[in-house]
Amino acid sequence: MGSAKDKIHEILAMADIKVNCDRPWDIQVNDERFYNRVLSEGTLGLGESYMDGDWDCEAMDVMFDKVLRADLESKIQPLKMVIPIAKAWLMNSQRKSRAFEIGEKHYDIGNDLYERMLDKRMTYTCGYWRDSETIDDAQEAKLDLICRKIGVKEGQTVLDIGCGWGSFAGYAAEKYGAKVTGITVSKEQISLAKERYKHLDVEFRYQDYRELDEPFNHIVSVGMFEHVGPKNYKTYMEVVKRCLMDDGLFLLHTIGTNHRKTAFDQWTDKYIFPGGVLPTLAQVANASEHALYLRDLQNIGGDYDRTLLNWYENFDESWHELNGYSNRFYRMWRFFLLSAAGGFRANRNTLWQFVYSKKNSSSQYDSVR
Repeated sequence: MGSAKDKIHEILAMADIKVNCDRPWDIQVNDERFYNRVLSEGTLGLGESYMDGDWDCEAMDVMFDKVLRADLESKIQPLKMVIPIAKAWLMNSQRKSRAFEIGEKHYDIGNDLYERMLDKRMTYTCGYWRDSETIDDAQEAKLDLICRKIGVKEGQTVLDIGCGWGSFAGYAAEKYGAKVTGITVSKEQISLAKERYKHLDVEFRYQDYRELDEPFNHIVSVGMFEHVGPKNYKTYMEVVKRCLMDDGLFLLHTIGTNHRKTAFDQWTDKYIFPGGVLPTLAQVANASEHALYLRDLQNIGGDYDRTLLNWYENFDESWHELNGYSNRFYRMWRFFLLSAAGGFRANRNTLWQFVYSKKNSSSQYDSVR
């Protein structure tokens, strides 16, 4: 039986990745404990060992693209991974009592970080790059696409479930004259959004989606469904159904996965999105079919790679301006952004936009692109 080092070298070679060689996607090992950590802890060990400086990689996005296309994670399946994965599926980690945890641990870490990393509107979801050259243009194009897909008109009320820093609410109110109510579980997002858009007809609430029970002409949810969790998908769709007016439209914009076994990632759950689980297409369909009628579905997952690389470039270039963050945080955030880019490039994850109506809606719908 070979050593952990030999085993990892053998596995990496399946994806044309070498150790301590000079290609940009090759891994540079700084501490040989890396091998045992990865072999015994899988993706958690890979991420933590990078954060601790055990290894480096110049083109990490390329490396992850190769790793995922070769399905290398299936070659390393530590027994200790079974328990947290089982807990994620058996327990309701996204129950109402834990609804605000993601806000505290991810979205509240510092508006200064997100202001420098994101576009000028601070839109923390995939841009729409069809006719765009910059991240600012791509995000405005995405916000406009959403408005056009739901057909928002002046004076109509729109609910934004998971409103972030208010980019959609501000855009829809400013460009289309909508009256937007946004809810989020992040105090920092609420604070900034209220200040940014105090001149517009928008309202922002610190609120869990399960508390909603009031009518709106339209509803959108952009990059929030990833925090809902499989045990709550049907509840979420029922909330939408009870709040959506009969002839209104609901747009759901969410990251999804083509590989259900990778919907839960232990490193991401621990360091980035606690309780985050990516839905499969079947799960969204099963949760919505009893409550809503599907009018349109578009896949724009190919645009997320470019979005993430823009975020990383902004983050990396402005790192010297940020205070109060450690070098370990820098490595954590670099691992997060570039591994995610590789994941989308490898078609492991994708991005869907669904348009729904209520089943008794009398309106017709033509797809918008």
